[in-house]
Amino acid sequence: MNKAKYTIRTMTALFLLLLSYSIAGQPAGRSVQNFNSGWKFFKGEVSEGQKRDIDDSNWRELDLPHDWSIEGPFGKSNYSCTAYLPGGIGWYRKTFAVPENESGRKVYIYFEGIYNNSEVWINGSSLGKRPNGYISFQYDMTPFINFGGENLIAVKVDHSLYGDSRWYTGSGIYRNVSLVTEEPVHIKQWGVYTRTSGVTASKATLSADISVVNETNHNVNLKVISTLKNGNETVAKATGKVTLGSKEEKVINQIFDVINPKLWSVDDPSLYSLYTELRGRELLDNTVTTIGFRDIKFDPDKGFFLNGRNLKLKGICMHHDAGTLGSAVPKEELGRRLDILKEMGCNAIRTSHNPFSPEFLDLCDSKGFMVIGEAFDEWELPKKKWLAGWNAGTPGKEGYAVNFKEWAKRDLRDFILRDRNHPSVIMWSIGNEVDYPNDPYTHPVLNTEANPQTWAKFSESLPHADRLGEIARELSSLVRSLDKTRPVTAGLASALMSNETGYSNALDVAGYNYQESRYAGDHIKYPKRPLYGSENGMTLEMWNYVTGNDYVMGQFLWTGFEYLGEAGRYPVRSSTAGIIDLAGNKKPEFFFRQSIWSEKPMVFIGTADKNAKSGPDNLWSHKRVEPVWNWPEGKMVIVNAFSNCEEVELFLNNRSLGNKKMSDFVNRTISWDVPFEKGTLKAIAKNNGKSVAEYELKTTGSPVKIVASINERSMKADRNDLSHIFVTLCDENGNTVYTAGNEITCEIEGPVRLLGMEDSNPANTEDYKDKKQHAYHGKLLIYLQATDKPGTAIIKLTSENLKEAIVEIVVME
Repeated sequence: MNKAKYTIRTMTALFLLLLSYSIAGQPAGRSVQNFNSGWKFFKGEVSEGQKRDIDDSNWRELDLPHDWSIEGPFGKSNYSCTAYLPGGIGWYRKTFAVPENESGRKVYIYFEGIYNNSEVWINGSSLGKRPNGYISFQYDMTPFINFGGENLIAVKVDHSLYGDSRWYTGSGIYRNVSLVTEEPVHIKQWGVYTRTSGVTASKATLSADISVVNETNHNVNLKVISTLKNGNETVAKATGKVTLGSKEEKVINQIFDVINPKLWSVDDPSLYSLYTELRGRELLDNTVTTIGFRDIKFDPDKGFFLNGRNLKLKGICMHHDAGTLGSAVPKEELGRRLDILKEMGCNAIRTSHNPFSPEFLDLCDSKGFMVIGEAFDEWELPKKKWLAGWNAGTPGKEGYAVNFKEWAKRDLRDFILRDRNHPSVIMWSIGNEVDYPNDPYTHPVLNTEANPQTWAKFSESLPHADRLGEIARELSSLVRSLDKTRPVTAGLASALMSNETGYSNALDVAGYNYQESRYAGDHIKYPKRPLYGSENGMTLEMWNYVTGNDYVMGQFLWTGFEYLGEAGRYPVRSSTAGIIDLAGNKKPEFFFRQSIWSEKPMVFIGTADKNAKSGPDNLWSHKRVEPVWNWPEGKMVIVNAFSNCEEVELFLNNRSLGNKKMSDFVNRTISWDVPFEKGTLKAIAKNNGKSVAEYELKTTGSPVKIVASINERSMKADRNDLSHIFVTLCDENGNTVYTAGNEITCEIEGPVRLLGMEDSNPANTEDYKDKKQHAYHGKLLIYLQATDKPGTAIIKLTSENLKEAIVEIVVME
C-alpha cells in the first residue's frame, strides 16, 4: 500500500472518530443490517477457501438461513439418529462494502447459529472458531475491514462427523446473520440486563443494568437515557451519567417504578419496550429491550405460580426442525406451529435439548408461552447415538462431549446472556438425561430399582455417577451468577441415581423424565424440592399425577411435533412421537390432549376395528383411533369421542346412537360400538344440555381432484416472506380421502420459489427439494417463499387421473 495513502486514511479515520464525539449530525448510533442475502456456497472441502483469489464463480448462489443436510439425499448408509441425511463440509463466502465514512466505527458479524464446528475469516484473517451449533456469537471485524472498498467474509462449516446427535441437527448457517456497526463507545453485546420485582396489578419495579464500554484512547463523559414504553405511551424514564476512562467498562443501574402495569401472562402476554440510548454530545448507541412484567414462584408444596395464580404447566418438548425445511425454519412457520400448540391448550415449551433461535423466543414472548431454555444433552462424556435404527446395532459416540471441557461454560454463559431478558423464559435447564443409567454413568443404587426407560444395572466398568454432582454444581453456580431471577433445573433420567450423587441437590427445581412413580416418595424425602415432569408420556394416568398433586407443577409431553431423526430402521426417517405431524397436521392424540388442556368446548371422534389386536403400549404410545368412516359394511367398529364437555351424542346418518356423559368414563374417552354403515357419523358435544361443539366423519370415495387452500394470497417482494399451500386429495363430494397417497407435482410461474413439500410420511425418503411428493393421509403441505420481484405467481398442482388445482399469489412491492 502507498505510504502516503495509508497515512491519509489513518488521519481521516482519527479525524472522523474525534468528530463523532464533538459534532452533532455525524453518523452515530448502532446499525444492525440483515446480512442473509447474496452468499455463495460450496458443499465439500476447499483448500484455503478463505482466500480472495479462490475462483468461486461456479459456487451456488443462495440466501441464508440455509441447511444443506435437508437437501439430501436420504440414504441407508447415513445415520438414523440424524434422519439418514448427510453431513459433510460446506463453505460460504460473501463480498460486501463498508462505506468510507464508517471508518472509526466498530464493525461486527453476528451469527445466531451455525451447525457446527465453524470457522470465520474476514479478508483472509481468521476471526475464530465455534464448535457448538446452537450458540449465537459475534466477531469484531474492525481491524481487518477495508473501509470504502470490498471485503470478503468466508465461513467453513465442518459437520463431517454427522452422527453427532440423537436427533436431526441440520448443517450450515441455518439461522440469521447480521452486520452490526457502532461507535467505539457503546453498549456491550447483550449488555442490557433487566429484572422485574414487586410485581402486582397495582405496581411493579423494573431494574436495568446497562454495561457500557469505552474502546477509545481518551476519557468520555456519557449519559445513559432509558425510556420505558407501552406501545407509544411513555411509562417511565431514567437518566444516568457516567465517566469512562480509556478501555474502561462500567455498569449503570437504572430503576423504573410502574403504576398499574399490564402484566405478562399466558392469556394476555402484554409487552413493554425499554429504549436505551447512550449519548455523549450526540447519540452514540441505542438498543431496544422487550420487557414483560410477571412474577414467577416455585413452591415445593403448592406448585407453580404466575402473577400469584396457581398454574399447571401444560407443556411439550420440542426439537428445532420442521420437516422439509430442516433446521432453517422461517419465523412465520415457527409462529404457525405455536398457534397450533395454543389451540391445543399448551402453555409451556421445553427447548429440547439445546438453545433455540431468538425469533422463537420473541414469538413465545408475544404469544404467551412459558419456556424452559435448555443448554445441553450431554456433558463431558458422550451418549449413545443410534446409527442403524433406534436401539439397534452398535451406537456411535460422536458429539458435543469432546468440546465440553473447553467450551461448556462459555457456551452456557452466552446462552444465558442472550436470553435472560425474555419474559417467556421461566427456567434454565443445564442438561437432559445426562444421568441416563449406564449411558455412560453408573451407580450401585441402580441395583435397587428399575428405571422406566431401561433395565440397566450397576456396572463397575463404567464411569461413576458422582462426577455428575460436581459438574452440576459448577454449571448451576455459573447460571446463578448471570441470572438470579430464574431457577436452575434439568431433565433427570434417574432421580434415583442423581439423588445419591448431589446432582439433584445442585438444582433449584427438579425435572423428572418418565418417573411419575417417584413423585410421592421424593416429595416426602425432599420436602423443599419443587418438582415437575420434564418429559412425559401421553396417557391420562401421567396427567392425573399432575392434577392430583398440588406439589407437581406440570408436565412436558414427548413431543409436541414429530421431528426428523431418532428414527427406526431405514427407510423410517423421523420420530412419530409427536402429537402433531411434520406438516402441522393434528393427530388424534392432539384432540385427546385438547380435551383435557383446553377450556374452549371441543369434540373429536375417531374409529378403530373392534376385533383388532393391538401391540403392547410403551411410554410414547398414542390412542389407536383414526379419523375415518370407511369400513366393510356391517363390521363392528369402535367409535371413540374426546371432549371437554359434559356429554356427547353420536349420530349416524341423522339417527341418534345415544347420548353419553363424560362423568361415566374415567378414561375421559366416550365410546360406542357401531356396525358400519356408509354415510355421515357426527358427534355433538353439549354443556347444560346445549350444543356447543361438533365433529363429523364421512364415508369417502376414491380421490378425483386436488383441492388447494392458502392463507396468504399476497406476499411482500422480499426474500423473507413465506406462504403455505394446504393440499388435500378429495372425492367427488369434496371430502378428504384419508387413504390417498397420490404423487403431486408442483409447477411454478412467477416471483416465488418452492422451499419444500412436506407429506409427513415417516417412511418416505423421496427427494425433499424437487417439485414432486406423494401425499400422506390425503394431505400435503407446500412452502413457498417470495423473491424480491413483484408480480403474480401461478402455482399449478397436478397428479395423474386427478383434477388439477391452480393457485394465484400476488407478490407486492
